[in-house]
Amino acid sequence: MMSFEIDPVKYGVLWNKVETYEAKFDELSKKIDKMETSIESLVAMANQSRGALWVGIGLVSTFSAFVGFVINWLHNK
Repeated sequence: MMSFEIDPVKYGVLWNKVETYEAKFDELSKKIDKMETSIESLVAMANQSRGALWVGIGLVSTFSAFVGFVINWLHNK
């Protein structure tokens, strides 16, 4: 039969590695949470600017149509 003996030094080293990996995992989890909130705020800002872009396009097209109408009206007089 095989005898399973646990070396306390190797067990301590392994335990320390596990604790270190858990700390790194917690740190990465916090960083990912911060990145998620940053990305969400960036998406919200992009959506706001997209709406402003459409409003700007609408205003410019309305203004150019008005100017074209005035020029055409003055030209035909």
